[in-house]
Amino acid sequence: MACLSAAAVGAEESHVYLEAQNGTRVQIATLMIATDGSYAVNMNDTVFTDHFLSMRPFKCLEGPAKHWCHVPYPYEIARNISGDLTDLEYDFLFLWKGAAEYGINMWNGVYYDLVETDGSFTGTLYELDMNTLAAPPDAGDLRPLKAGDLHESDPDSHWLPHLIIE
Repeated sequence: MACLSAAAVGAEESHVYLEAQNGTRVQIATLMIATDGSYAVNMNDTVFTDHFLSMRPFKCLEGPAKHWCHVPYPYEIARNISGDLTDLEYDFLFLWKGAAEYGINMWNGVYYDLVETDGSFTGTLYELDMNTLAAPPDAGDLRPLKAGDLHESDPDSHWLPHLIIE
């Protein structure tokens, strides 16, 4: 479950964590960022459990009340953060489901809006109806999600409200 890119020689390695309200972290990936802003993501498959939900395979983190399932972005992406952090945000899309629920609801999407501070990235959780991504965007549209698609969330109502890259 790796997202491949041209980020290789001279790349800086960072770790990607999802963080619970109590500060507990789960390392979900390693990020390699090249000097030109291109990057590669290698997901940490050892922390995810395989689930077959709504007729599709998902890799999920199993929490006490909610499961956090990674949704690989299915369309063209540049994987470059030299201009903004949107590509990186698209690589860390999730949806949540109740731990006792059988299937998934695509309107339970999770989007982490990233900001950079002193070489680290911090993501704030927004809610997203993943049905927005059900149809491919127009050719060349690498930014199909708009601000109106994201909805502020109450961090206390979610298991993993923070994404940290350092």
